[in-house]
Amino acid sequence: MNGGAGIPIGPDGNPRPLLPPLSQAHAGRKCLVLDLDETLVHSSFKLIPQADYVVPVEIEHQFHNVYVIKRPGVDAFLQRMGELYEVVIFTASLSKYADPVLDRLDIHRVVTHRLFRESCYNHRGNYVKDLSQLGRPIEETIILDNSPASYIFHPNNAVPVSSWFNDPHDTELTDLCPFLTDLLQVDDVRGILDGGL
Repeated sequence: MNGGAGIPIGPDGNPRPLLPPLSQAHAGRKCLVLDLDETLVHSSFKLIPQADYVVPVEIEHQFHNVYVIKRPGVDAFLQRMGELYEVVIFTASLSKYADPVLDRLDIHRVVTHRLFRESCYNHRGNYVKDLSQLGRPIEETIILDNSPASYIFHPNNAVPVSSWFNDPHDTELTDLCPFLTDLLQVDDVRGILDGGL
């Protein structure tokens, strides 16, 4: 039912959740875990003429430009979610790419924590985001992700979202805002989020 490996235990024998204790500012809030690539943005090493921004990323001592386009509605979506939830970005990407992208994306400074590939659980070659390791009540944790493999341990905590690459008419993030607002009233999100949907 709960899924996942649970909170990791450090070398000292004490629990080492992926997130620090909930801050006073977020007391009483549920945790919203957001994927980055193909959920909030699309990035490419190939030139995208209409890129929202270009991020230089160092790979093996060479800098490469990463062209990033933002999913329609992402700025307003993040701002709204930051008013309602403790917002965590959890990406299977490396921090040297994702950090500078998030520095540019999070214009309202609503992302409380950032988790990267090293925080994923390698399950049969897939990078799984194990929500049981976060240190948040699982019944109050929601993950929004375009890849079902990444929430395989917690399908009943997931709000699936379609993969986005460049459709300028996409409205999915905007459309999800009322639903995610309604979820705040639910004691256990797993009763609403049926992974089979």
